[in-house]
Amino acid sequence: MERKFNKGDIVQHFKREKMSEEQLKEEPNLYLYEIIGTARHTENEEALMIYKPLYKTECTNGLDYAARPLEMFMSEVDHEKYPEITQKYRFELKK
Repeated sequence: MERKFNKGDIVQHFKREKMSEEQLKEEPNLYLYEIIGTARHTENEEALMIYKPLYKTECTNGLDYAARPLEMFMSEVDHEKYPEITQKYRFELKK
C-alpha cells in the first residue's frame, strides 16, 4: 500500500516521541510540519517533499519551507539506530 500525504496535512517527525510532556507543553508544535506538496528537482529530477515547520527551527534558517527527498521523507525509522521509537515511519499523520 502506497503512503501519501495531501497538501495541508499535519505530520509529525518520529523525534517528537522523544520529547517530554514539559517540552511539548512549552512548544506544542515541536516536530510538527504542514505538507505543502511535492516537487521535482530541475537538475537531477529527484522527487522532493516540500513542508513547513510549525515551530521555530534553524532547519529553514530564514526560509519559508523545508525540502527533503521524497524517498527519505516516506522511509521507515531506522529502528536499529532508534530502538526506543515506536513510530514506524519517519513522518506520519499527526494523531
